[in-house]
This record gives sequence, structure tokens and C-alpha cells, in this order.
Amino acid sequence: MTVSPLGREIDRVDGPLKVTGRAPYAADYRPEGLVHGYLVQAAVGRGTVRGMDVSRAEAAPGVIAVYTPFRPLRLHAPSGESGENYSALQDTAVRFRGQIIGLVVAGTFEQARDAAALVSADYAVTPSRTSLADAGPGVSQGVVQKLAPGVSSIDAALASSPVTLTTSVTQHAHHHIAMEPHATTAVWVDDQLTVYCGAQAPQRAAATIAARLGVEPAKVRLICRYTGGGFGQRSPVWNEALLCAAAARALDRPVKLVLSREQVFTAIGHRGAVRQTIRLGADADGRLRALSHDSDAELPAAGGWQMMPGRDTSAVTYRTPNIRIDQRLVTLDTPPTWSMRAPAEAPGMFALETAMDELAVRTGVDPVELRLRNYATEDPVEGRRFSSKYLDECYRVGAERFGWDRRQARPRSRTDGDWLIGMGMASAVYPAWRQPASARVRFRADGRVAVASATSDVGTGAFTMLAAVGAGELGLPIGSVTAEAGDSALPPGGVGAFGSSVTTSTVPAVQAACRAAVTALIRSAVDNPRSPFAGIDPAAVRYREGRIEADGASVDFRTLLRGMDVPYVEAVSTAAPDAGAAPYRFHCFGAHFCEVRVHRLTGEPRVDRFTSVFDVGRVVNAKAARGQLMGSIIWGIGHALLEADPIEPEGRFAAASMADYLVPVHADTPEIDVHWLDRPDPHISEFGARGLGEIGLVAAAAAIGNAVFNATGIRVRDLPITMDKLL
Repeated sequence: MTVSPLGREIDRVDGPLKVTGRAPYAADYRPEGLVHGYLVQAAVGRGTVRGMDVSRAEAAPGVIAVYTPFRPLRLHAPSGESGENYSALQDTAVRFRGQIIGLVVAGTFEQARDAAALVSADYAVTPSRTSLADAGPGVSQGVVQKLAPGVSSIDAALASSPVTLTTSVTQHAHHHIAMEPHATTAVWVDDQLTVYCGAQAPQRAAATIAARLGVEPAKVRLICRYTGGGFGQRSPVWNEALLCAAAARALDRPVKLVLSREQVFTAIGHRGAVRQTIRLGADADGRLRALSHDSDAELPAAGGWQMMPGRDTSAVTYRTPNIRIDQRLVTLDTPPTWSMRAPAEAPGMFALETAMDELAVRTGVDPVELRLRNYATEDPVEGRRFSSKYLDECYRVGAERFGWDRRQARPRSRTDGDWLIGMGMASAVYPAWRQPASARVRFRADGRVAVASATSDVGTGAFTMLAAVGAGELGLPIGSVTAEAGDSALPPGGVGAFGSSVTTSTVPAVQAACRAAVTALIRSAVDNPRSPFAGIDPAAVRYREGRIEADGASVDFRTLLRGMDVPYVEAVSTAAPDAGAAPYRFHCFGAHFCEVRVHRLTGEPRVDRFTSVFDVGRVVNAKAARGQLMGSIIWGIGHALLEADPIEPEGRFAAASMADYLVPVHADTPEIDVHWLDRPDPHISEFGARGLGEIGLVAAAAAIGNAVFNATGIRVRDLPITMDKLL
């Protein structure tokens, strides 16, 4: 009997291709006649381009064309969800420093890059709005509020609470820093466009490109079989990809456009700056009476992601009779913002969990016990029960694995020479959502099964998930299943690879397609006169582990298909969320515990060890799950201690390079103990999987900040926590 791979430690099916360099990424395609593009970007923060001198660039070696707002490539205006609210080169307005104002196309990358440096622009400059503090109050996106009977306002509820506190936190812009810089290769053949470009939603990206170029959707195919990281920045289609496709059409030649690392910082969206204020009211024993969460987040005039850090954090995490969430957006003249892993939840839970730790200190209640006293079994605003929630077990298991009972409540109680040692913890919540998705399962005459879906694998393991689910459902070894993804021509793979929703959405579709393919295989076996099962009642035929059996005969599908002279039998199925799921709130949960040390003379903070326990439903691949969760926790270390990109008054990012924008490396990474409960969610799907890619990042920074306070007695509310703030 074949043992199902589901839930086990599964090696990545695409691993050999990646480690040997044979996995093609967007910049690896080299069609015949290829030429190269390079961007010209605005050098001022806001204003108008009065003129551009391109004469030296046009005379440079190998230059084929130079496009500017005065000689544009035509693009249609954006509509619907887009990373930017304007089309590049269609006007002379400069909305932010780094905006695309030109494209040089030449025979080689180096020729295009060198010629682009010869383009000069004359600007009429106007003052830029770059600071949340200087821009004034934001525009409210609507207040979410629920008050207990007889309570007139959240202020009244707070005023009547025996214990109150106010916590205000801030953070600068963050960047995705995916391993693969953005790149596009565009090829037109007979009025059909093929785009090789990293995308988290291949079909939606293809449709966007078609609309912006003014062609029929059926004429655009997007291929992104391998994408070196997404994290939100590859959800929309940015202007650089559109210009590449438009240039290829105008020149009737394939064009490749690869951004430099510095260009990615400004031409592609970032997580916006945000400031937040949490006000808590509680009884003397720490039980919440009131919670208020206000936020002001950056929303550039050029467009971007609307950050709502209270919606899926303070509004769902703890039981309280009075709650108010006000999320405001502040218009700035900065590069576009966009979602970035745990886009609102990571900043939102840093604010909430910092405030909860302050409440624990104020009331003298252990931080774990405080959270258990305020445990919510239903949404405190809407009153809907959670589909499945074992966060209380995460607290208990995590505390035991970590050794929380050894924590000293009084700061600066533990030392190791010149190092101050502290422990901290935090709760993690992240919405779990399921998209409608389709998959195709094909029994092939070569003895393999192909499982295909147009979802994207941005390095998170979707190829392996497709193969494992297909193998588990069909009773086959995983090595006999081939996975296909990252192609807009495949069956729809849901909305896209974001929101930690690919596995949740695609597993039911693959299961349904497997069952439909088995039915189709049996039907073919009984209908084909060359089959040994011809004429048998389909109800009497059984499929088992790759074999068709009936009347004492047993034939593997490879032999059957070859004998019938049929190359393959396939089925496509779609699976959508169950209508009966409406009464529930779907979330993933977790508990972080960490230990830090801070040098008492230098203020250097180091994370010593991390333990995290998660409630994420059923897990498909234990190895991939562990890697995803650990990776997100490491990202949380960056959130807490390293990552920030302040923007200067004239609109220039201060750290727009890998030399200046710091991310965690091996030396910053401690021992990390990751554990999950593996309790299927019965309401989200038959399989019971919820997403786990982003939950590890949520509140990891808060756990670190709380541990730093426990070590030093210093509460840092302005991220990142750097040495100067601890001296």
C-alpha cells in the first residue's frame, strides 16, 4: 500500500532544478532578436518635467529607441485594483522621486543602462509631502465601534476603567527585498503577447496587461513558472512591466527589462509608514473593559495599498465589551505603497501586543495569564464564532516548550556578565480565507499524473503541494506526479498567491479534480472497445492506487491508456468556499515566546532563542510549513531590530539599497523552535488547511520588544529597536 505523503516531511519537487540553476526565472528567457530596456527615473520628489534632452542617449552605442513623456509608449489608464493610479510616460507630472520618466532600449543591458545615464531632465519643482507628522490628520476610512448597553462612548468606557494606559507606536517604510529583482521579458508573435514576469496572480496579471495595452485578454499569456519571492509586491502589475510589453510591440522585437536593486525600492510598492495609538481600559485584574485603536497610514498620491492595521487585529483578538477602531489614510508624495507580508497585521499586532504587555506590567498579571483572562471565542465586534480556535493551547504548549516559568517579571533581573537577559511573548492572529480555485488532473499514458493550476509558486512550495495532494488523493508515490503552475493558460488557481490562501484554496480543487479524473478514467475504460473493461457497468469498476479493477482483472492506468491508444484522460474541477461557512470567522492563531540579551554598555540587542506554536489547521507538508513559519519569524526579527527606510524631505528614500536597508542574516538568526497543533479546521474545507505563510511574522516584533523591556526596563515604541534607543 502506498503511504500518503500528506502531513509528512516532503522534499521540494522543484528543488533539484533550483539548486542546479535550471529553473528559469523571468530574466532567464532569451528569445531570438532580444533587446534590452532600462528605466530613467525622476530625480525630484514632486513637480513637472518641463523638458528632456535625449540626444546624447540616442547617439550612444547600440541604442534603438528612447521613450519619454514627450515621445511616449501608449498605455491605457488603470482601472480597478492596481499598484499605481497613473500610467507611466502619459503626462509630465512627477508624483514622487523615482517615478519612471523614460525608457531606453538598446542591444545589450549595459548599452541601455549607460545610455539611460545620459538622459537629462529639466523640472519645475513643488514642495513634497513626505512625513506623516507634517501632513496633518488622515482621512478616516470609517469607524468600527461596539459599545456595551448604556455606554455613551469609548472615552466614557475608558474613563470608568480602574486601569487605563495609552501606547503610541511608529514605524517607517519597509521593503519586500525579494531575492529576484523585478524583470519582464515580452515577446509578440502574430499579435499574440507572451510575458515572462514574476506574478502572484498570473491570470489577473495577464488580464491587466491586456487591458492596459488595449488588446483582447485571449491574446496575452503570462508565464511565471518560477518567481523569486512575492510577499505582496508581485500582486499588481507595475508600470515597468507594461512599458516593456508596449516597447516590444512598438519595436516588433522581444524586449527584456530588468530592474536594478535600487530601482526596485522606488519603482515597486513598499509597506507604508504608519503611526498607531492603543488605549486600554481594564479592571485591576487585567480584564479588558475598553479598547481603542487609532492609526494613520501612508497612502501616496500616486496610489497604493490602503493599510488598515486595526481591522484584523484589535477588532478580533481579545474579549472586551467596548471597542473602537479608527483607521485613517494620509496622502503623501512618496512612491506607491503595497501590501507586504502580513501587510496590516504585523504593524497592527505590534501596537496591540506592546500595549497588552504594558497592561501586564501595570496590573502585575503574568502576560500569558493576562491573555487567557481576555480570551475570545467569538469576534468581539460582530459576535461570530471562530471556525476553529486553539490559541489557548498554543499559549500552554509554547510556555512549556520555551520554559516561560523561568521568566523574572522585574526588568533587569537576569544577567550574564555584561548582558541583560529578558523574556517576552505575544499573540499572533491572521485571517484565513479561501478563494474559488480550479485544477486539472491528467492521467498520462507515460504512467505519470499531471496536476495543474494557474496559481503561482513564489518560493513557498506550491509545486510540491500540488504534487503531494494529487499523490495523496490518488494513492500514488509523489515521484509519479508532475505539478504544473505559474501559467495563465492553466485552469484558474484562485485569486492569487497572497493572503496565505493558496493551499487553503487549491487543495479542495485538486481533490475534486482527482476524483473527477478517476471517474473519467473509469468511463473511458468501459466505453473504449480496446479496453479489457469494455461494456462493464461503471459502478462495478474500482480505482485503487493507480489501477483499474473489475471482475478479477487489475490494470495500471499506464497499460490501460496505452492499450486503448489514448494519450491521456483528464478532468478539470472547481471548488469554492462552502456556503455554510458564512456564520464563522476564519483566522489562524499563534503564540510567540522569545529570549533576548542586551549589552548594558553598548545597547546591542540580540535574539537568543525563539519558540512559536501555531494553530493553522491541517498541514500538507511539514518541511515546507516549518520553513515558512521560521522564515516569517526571521522576518519578524528584521521588523523589530533592523528594517526601516526613512524618507527625506525632498522625497528620497534614505536606505534605498541593500547596503543601507538592513535585513536579518545568519548571524542575526537564533535557535528557532516551531511547533503547530495540526488540528484540521472542519468549516474551511474537507481537508481543513488554513494558511501559514504570514502568521509567523505577525507579532514576532512585539514579542522581541516585550523581551527587550523585560531585559532593560526600556520600552521602545518606535521601530526598529536600535542601540541608541537602549542607552
